[in-house]
Amino acid sequence: MKKASGPHAADSHDLIRVQGARVNNLRDVSVEIPKRRLTVFTGVSGSGKSSLVFGTIAAESQRMINETYSSFVQGFMPTLARPDVDLLDGLTTAIIVDQERMGANSRSTVGTATDANAMLRILFSRLGKPHIGSPNAYSFNVPSVKASGAITVERGAGRTKTEKATFTRLGGMCPRCEGMGSVTDIDRSALYDDSLSLNESAITIPGYSMEGWYGRIFRGCGYFDPDKPIAKYTKRELDDLLHREPTKIKVDGINLTYAGLIPSIQKSFLSKDIDALQPHIRAFVERAVTFTTCPDCGGTRLSQAALSSKIKGRNIADVCAMQISDLAAWVRGLDEPSVAPLIKGLQHLLDSFEEIGLGYLSLDRPSGTLSGGEAQRTKMIRHLGSSLTDVTYVFDEPTIGLHPHDIARMNELLLQLRDKGNTVLVVEHKPEAIAIADHVVDLGPGAGTGGGTVCYEGSVEGLRSSGTITGRHLDDRAQLKPAVRKPTGALEVRGANAHNLRDVDVDIPLGVLCVVTGVAGSGKSSLIHGSIPAGAGVVSIDQGAIRGSRRSNPATYTGLLDPIRKAFAKANGVKPALFSANSEGACPTCNGAGVIYTDLAMMAGVATTCEDCEGKRFQASVLEYHLGGRDISEVLAMSVSEAEKFFGAGDARTPAAHAILDRLADVGLGYLSLGQPLTTLSGGERQRLKLATHMADKGGVYVLDEPTTGLHLADVEQLLGLLDRLVDSGKSVIVVEHHQAVMAHADWIIDLGPGAGHDGGRIVFEGTPADLVAARSTLTGEHLAAYVGS
Repeated sequence: MKKASGPHAADSHDLIRVQGARVNNLRDVSVEIPKRRLTVFTGVSGSGKSSLVFGTIAAESQRMINETYSSFVQGFMPTLARPDVDLLDGLTTAIIVDQERMGANSRSTVGTATDANAMLRILFSRLGKPHIGSPNAYSFNVPSVKASGAITVERGAGRTKTEKATFTRLGGMCPRCEGMGSVTDIDRSALYDDSLSLNESAITIPGYSMEGWYGRIFRGCGYFDPDKPIAKYTKRELDDLLHREPTKIKVDGINLTYAGLIPSIQKSFLSKDIDALQPHIRAFVERAVTFTTCPDCGGTRLSQAALSSKIKGRNIADVCAMQISDLAAWVRGLDEPSVAPLIKGLQHLLDSFEEIGLGYLSLDRPSGTLSGGEAQRTKMIRHLGSSLTDVTYVFDEPTIGLHPHDIARMNELLLQLRDKGNTVLVVEHKPEAIAIADHVVDLGPGAGTGGGTVCYEGSVEGLRSSGTITGRHLDDRAQLKPAVRKPTGALEVRGANAHNLRDVDVDIPLGVLCVVTGVAGSGKSSLIHGSIPAGAGVVSIDQGAIRGSRRSNPATYTGLLDPIRKAFAKANGVKPALFSANSEGACPTCNGAGVIYTDLAMMAGVATTCEDCEGKRFQASVLEYHLGGRDISEVLAMSVSEAEKFFGAGDARTPAAHAILDRLADVGLGYLSLGQPLTTLSGGERQRLKLATHMADKGGVYVLDEPTTGLHLADVEQLLGLLDRLVDSGKSVIVVEHHQAVMAHADWIIDLGPGAGHDGGRIVFEGTPADLVAARSTLTGEHLAAYVGS
């Protein structure tokens, strides 16, 4: 048979084609993305980048892969609906590396999240002296178990014999602290008021109300008299109230479980990372619980047996506490042919940490304490040595939390992935990261309803001359301020030694915009959050994601709905609860959701607009009440800018609502509709929504951790204006930041370094940005000088 001389048919599939994408705010977007190239998606925050990359391309790729499994397996997987798009062609397997914080379970560490601990446990079970057991004997999540009893042994022909047997499993968990590393002491006076009885609401734990299920359980358990003051309880009754282990009881014919207050608190509050708890629960835990290092294991979480087994004089806890760059050197020094493949795998994993710029971490660092950027890079590690090719890697701002010095290293890693024959899609705002793109897709022109269209497709050079917002701002360079503000005072920090800080003494100026800089891992957050405790007069805004369901929206999150409901209630002479879609005013058919969800087992669920309320979420009778000529559903459909005018004057004038709307407009969210579900907001929008909410907090010092996260170059200008207004109103603003525009705009810079981990933790510069640029004595100084072009 004669061979065809033209190109092979398989070589024609070198594009990912998207036609008619309408996810979230996308307006019939059609693009062609080259495969095996690095494509960067740009545009202002909220323009539709994530909707196109994550909500359309990656979502459809994952859905199609899930459909290849049997329906039995699909039943255990998350069900994904098909994105609203006319055509998606040329998709390959998508691997998503997003900014989601890693699990906030207090048992999860960097080592357990990356398989490094699993490899070390095998290593110690083979080479550790004395030998104590299997890899489980070195795991702080596995308790030791002993059991004995009768077992039945089958002898054939229906004959059996009963024998006594003993079963033991050796785990590495410290029995005293149950593998947590700390023991808790609970202050009883914070749990209840002992002068009251249970029926008089003696219990002061958040969520423990006598009106609901807890009331039924406490009244019906029969362990104590609910009308008797707790101070008069017998020793037995008090023990049952506080310490009783979970016990099955029957109340009014219903099977329930009773547990004492302390086991309940340990299970529901203390098993989670404290920083991940809701603010009111975190405040209760900080008030009621004292954490002290476990005296038995010294905070290592491990049993004495696990700590006794050593390789080259070090036990597994010592090894996990080492900085990863030092641990890599220690592993290199192990020469044992019997476990050579294991050592090679571990070596590669630890080298990947260093390559990606995380060599300053240690394996025992709780994963909930990693920043968004660190978590994203930790997830990247498993893909670096992967031998997969022709895969689509999707990254969400991989340069977050990176010093300009580290961005070059991240760019190299992205190019490495591309050069192995993979398609790399990156959502990004930083000009240094956009510069390496083979292809750029710019979305916009605005955000929200003002965006959702493709403004430009092509090369980086073409983007510069395209006239789009991104193109115009791509070569923006912030100027150093000709004059800086003078401090009105100073916050004295003396002998700071949290994490890697080395007895740092520094005066943080007040009444000015102070920026704390340094490479990732140099000790910036340790200095600021460790030395300036959030509390009296300090408003701390971190990078933590806003948590919210599809029922929550900007109006509920910012507290704006309360004054609006009260204004509607006052104008119509009815109660405020009617104007909440989560309360009495909810449409009974869809329970105030506006849509009805039909679960189709392993098929994607279907959401249909509720026919009774037509998606407005409220009962028809509630929509008859008006304020300033509008009903509640029309108000929630307004944008922030519209609502600002509406509540600012006329019949609907509501000063409390107007103040909140002013703050939302201040942070550049004027286009957002009040009732838009939080789950549909972009990362930059959530960051600014949180900023607007915290601006209302009473405080003289604002501490912001990387507020430029998720912000476009044009949005950064607006943020700088906001920070200036805060300082000019007499506040002190301290910002931990890597963005050179923010550094150039500062009145005072504190630079930490010179490196990360134990190579950092020292102050390498204090002074004005102009002095830093002139001296060029630090990495930050060099990059800032290059940025401002001096």
